[in-house]
Amino acid sequence: VRPEPAAPPSPAAAKRPRAPSRERTIGTKVAGQPAFVLHSYPYKETSLIIDLFTRDFGRVALIAKGAKRPHSQLRGVLQTFQPLSSGWVGKSELRTLTDAEWVGGMLPLEKTALLCGFYLNELLVKLLARDDAHPALFDHYVATLNELAHGEPPTIVLRKFERALLRETGVAAELTRCTETRSRVLPQVLYVVDPERGPRPQRAADAWPGVAGKTLLDMEREDYQDAATQSQSKQLMRFLLAYHLGGAPLNTRQILIDLAQI
Repeated sequence: VRPEPAAPPSPAAAKRPRAPSRERTIGTKVAGQPAFVLHSYPYKETSLIIDLFTRDFGRVALIAKGAKRPHSQLRGVLQTFQPLSSGWVGKSELRTLTDAEWVGGMLPLEKTALLCGFYLNELLVKLLARDDAHPALFDHYVATLNELAHGEPPTIVLRKFERALLRETGVAAELTRCTETRSRVLPQVLYVVDPERGPRPQRAADAWPGVAGKTLLDMEREDYQDAATQSQSKQLMRFLLAYHLGGAPLNTRQILIDLAQI
């Protein structure tokens, strides 16, 4: 397969609005916060550092003290894709987990859906600034996990989430208007999408992926029933995410590409 041309790397953080002040989270005791574990890794002999995606505080880093001990109550709770009620305290950017309880109510992810879940988590870790709240994106994440667990087509489910992620982080261009003329995108015209500005008509010398206007309009409506829309939106989102990630690879995506799922 011929490799897709990549845009010049540009880190997403440089284009996102500056994260709000962390005064309301750092030094504050938080309890009963809806959350999901995105990632965890060992810390010292018995503890973990966890990356938690929370509804009202965004992505936070916490020390889970003693979580690796055999009889720790946290050991079986701090698992990915399990809805949690969490709490923490601390005055630094790395705070201390004080409570985590399994809430339940969601089906487990299995097989390809599980890999897709790890793909979502990797996107969130790499594209979300810490302590930057995105409650709408949190709700979309929950809905996406539920759709994957219930066997919805990954190609459609993931496209919707990718678009929502770029929109919530402030880097998603409007897809229904041509950036050069501000006229409405026409279904029969071929466009390229400038990651910084949005769609414009495709030129002969363009290396960026060409996309039919119909695909752009379908994406804005979240209508992915058309096979051409599915195929072109996949190429477009792969291109845009590569740009906003500044060239950083997505390990889980490569696995899913190998399985021909996204």
